[in-house]
Amino acid sequence: MKSTKARASVPLIVGLTFVGILAVTALISYFWLPYKLQDMSGGRLSSPSLTHLLGTDKLGRDLLSRIMLGARIALTVGFTSVCIGAIVGVTFGVLAGFAQRWLDESLASVLDILIAFPTLLLAMLIVAGRGSSLASVIVAIGLGMSAIVARLTRLLVKRVLNQDFITASRASGTTWPRIVAIHILPNIWPTLLVNLALQFGLAGLTEASLSYLGLGTPPPNASWGSLLQEAQATVLVAPLAAIAPGVCLIALVIGVNLIADGLRGIGDPTLRSGK
Repeated sequence: MKSTKARASVPLIVGLTFVGILAVTALISYFWLPYKLQDMSGGRLSSPSLTHLLGTDKLGRDLLSRIMLGARIALTVGFTSVCIGAIVGVTFGVLAGFAQRWLDESLASVLDILIAFPTLLLAMLIVAGRGSSLASVIVAIGLGMSAIVARLTRLLVKRVLNQDFITASRASGTTWPRIVAIHILPNIWPTLLVNLALQFGLAGLTEASLSYLGLGTPPPNASWGSLLQEAQATVLVAPLAAIAPGVCLIALVIGVNLIADGLRGIGDPTLRSGK
């Protein structure tokens, strides 16, 4: 059992390390940046040096400063959109789990239709309607992932409702709101947490995709996606301008996937028992 727990904790530690480094970088960016975002004194496409550790972009702006701001945007979008998706999704999922059969089937059909649309496509439609801004991106991604969370919550709630301890709790006179608080949510939360960790990585990837398409956070903000879009024209001359944001985005996605894998290994009783 100890060896199984140790194996499960390895991806969790590695994932937390990746995401932790990005989180510290994002936190530092709130208080300090090497250069102001609109400072163009570094010269166009300068190579890495002591004054500009990652070089400069095609307008002479410090690349490290823009990468740090990109980390702040990615983690902010990821965290807040996951919160929106969790609140909306869990609420509708619990209600669907308790609904009568005809209403439950209707809600399930609606959720299946929403899930059929890729989150990126839904986000593009919402951002196009609301206008390009950080708030629009967060709302779009959060609402897009809420259908996935709601569908998973509905399935988990129905599974828990079939357990004997729910019947015993109802027989003792426990109200449904209390059953949700003390029985249902604690039993479904471990599985939901793994899914939300995966959604965090997808949120960061979706934000970068929107920014790459010009639908993300507007200038002077510097998303990793917009940095990749700007660097594609000069990738042969200054490859680091494309490599740096790409590596950061990959580190975020791999990090949260490792965290999810570690959480699954810890929370899955089958894995804990070594089966």
